[in-house]
Amino acid sequence: MNTVRGAAAYGRGAGAYARVGVETNVMSASPHQLIMMLFDGAQSGLRTARLHMQGGNVAEKGMAISKVLDIVNNGLLAALDMEQGGELAERLASLYDYVGDLLLQANLHNDEQRLDEAARLLDSIGSAWREIGDQIRGA
Repeated sequence: MNTVRGAAAYGRGAGAYARVGVETNVMSASPHQLIMMLFDGAQSGLRTARLHMQGGNVAEKGMAISKVLDIVNNGLLAALDMEQGGELAERLASLYDYVGDLLLQANLHNDEQRLDEAARLLDSIGSAWREIGDQIRGA
């Protein structure tokens, strides 16, 4: 096998291994851990979007922001229990809607400040979730 094909095969193998690792983590995660994974994925997507925005890679930036929007809308927002969560769930839903608007505007106008604001808000909420997890484990 030549070096190029060997490197490509290694890349595919490493990617498959990573996917299996992620799938295993998801399958064995608690609901709290799944939410934390969503926050981590959103932050990763925001970092990727920022890099592509700075590099002028419009398509890649758009894909990264779309990934974050998907996490926010179909992960974090969809996970809210509006009946059980009451006012807190309503406020989080409003905040997630606002983050979605920030992301759309950041994408449309190549606005790093809006991207940064979305990252700060998600980081703040994610930090609160981490503290809850620490309290649960400590109890």
